[in-house]
Amino acid sequence: MLFNSYIFIFIFMPATLIVYYAIGRQGHYRIAMSWLVGSSLFFYAWWNPAYLGLILASILFNYALGIRLASIKGLSRKKLLLTIGISFNLGLIGYYKYANFFIDNLNLLSGFNVQIQTIILPLAISFFTFQQIAYLMDAYKGEAKEYNFLHYCLFVTFFPQLIAGPIVHHKEMLPQFCKDKTYQFNPSNLSIGLSIFFIGLFKKVVIADNLSLIANPIFLEAEHSNTLAFVEAWQGVFAYTFQLYFDFSGYSDMAIGLARMFGILLPLNFASPYQATSIIDFWRRWHITLSRFLKDYLYIPLGGNRKGPIRRYLNLIMTMILGGLWHGAGWTFIIWGTLHGFYLAINQIWRMFWKNPINSWWSIGIARLLTLFFVMVGWVFFKAETITGAMNIFKGMMNLPHTFSGRLGYFEIFIQELGFKFNGPWISQQDINLIYWLFFFIVILWFMPNTQQIFYRYTSAYNYKIENHQPALSQRIFPQLYWKPTIKWGIFIGIVGAIALMSLSQVSEFLYFQF
Repeated sequence: MLFNSYIFIFIFMPATLIVYYAIGRQGHYRIAMSWLVGSSLFFYAWWNPAYLGLILASILFNYALGIRLASIKGLSRKKLLLTIGISFNLGLIGYYKYANFFIDNLNLLSGFNVQIQTIILPLAISFFTFQQIAYLMDAYKGEAKEYNFLHYCLFVTFFPQLIAGPIVHHKEMLPQFCKDKTYQFNPSNLSIGLSIFFIGLFKKVVIADNLSLIANPIFLEAEHSNTLAFVEAWQGVFAYTFQLYFDFSGYSDMAIGLARMFGILLPLNFASPYQATSIIDFWRRWHITLSRFLKDYLYIPLGGNRKGPIRRYLNLIMTMILGGLWHGAGWTFIIWGTLHGFYLAINQIWRMFWKNPINSWWSIGIARLLTLFFVMVGWVFFKAETITGAMNIFKGMMNLPHTFSGRLGYFEIFIQELGFKFNGPWISQQDINLIYWLFFFIVILWFMPNTQQIFYRYTSAYNYKIENHQPALSQRIFPQLYWKPTIKWGIFIGIVGAIALMSLSQVSEFLYFQF
């Protein structure tokens, strides 16, 4: 069951909400919580009921281990239990996500012919496994204690964030579950939550899904051909760059909106990453809770920046390689993670020598363009199914129209030395029109407010602080772009929602569901 499906929007979501608040209105908060847990498990089992046992077994194991970690005193015994817990969780995700990848590469390198049955990846295993590893680490440190099994079940299975995050901490969710007002209907929560949900739905089905119609055929062609033209290849990369943005941004909005309808605030997971002025800034904005997890439970345990600059850079690269592998069992994801590891290391070195702040309009513009360019290079590997397909995209990006040959003077010699060719067709009017649309998306992402900026007066996310709010340029010019519970905003959200609902002719999964 997908957020962007009729059965979810018109049956599951309203039925779950109505029963939840009807029970809560009677003061039966534990029953309301039980209903929400049961609904979340039903939501998870909708894809494949066979894996319901897997998530329940994972919950039972980690809950029991967490209680034990929080209660024993001996450090050596706690370390042993933590090691067992992390090994179990990583073994689980390793088997389901990486066993086929490991066997295939072992056969390729050794010449063996080891055969195992194809293992189907259980939905959301990366997210609920990482979330429970974080819980065990917090229990080990004495920062989390959970003796209420129902609370723990809801912490793991809460359906708005179960499938693709955000990866939440126990301490962020438990205090909200314990408040009586969480189970009492609040019209403000419903109006804010629905508004955010429909904005996210619009991003997904109207923008992201239509951009996929451009990106997917081009990347598919790259897997079977190395003759892509310059404009075609760049169109594919730009289209996927914006498709992934609106797809993940849309999902993040919908998750936050759904949770808000139930009186729960989820952590911010997406904050205009294409406005980043460096790769470091990008990872503070893109998949924020995953970046937090990698930093707290991988980068810092590896030594962080405490063991000198060389070790720091190696830790960054290793963290991002494993972060890439987390996204998928494939060499393209490993290369993507490695690239970002080197990006971050170079960014850190650059900051040691360049102390001037990036605060003028031109320096911000240059920094954003450079950051976006290097992010797009990484997205090629992230999207491509094979390294060959990625390299064919890069070849196409350097395959200029043949009519440019002989017209660029000394510059032509220079770019030919860089690897550019002049074998592509001339740029058509259709190509130019598409370029205009892609440029339009850059303008939107750079100057229009994101969802948190639109709803900043109403605490749209758990960790979004009003005092840190920076209005978008368009909001300074048009203060009407701040959401208010008014008839005008109600009509606007209604139109946005109606357009999105009418665009649900073909239901497509969110891109991050595959991770």
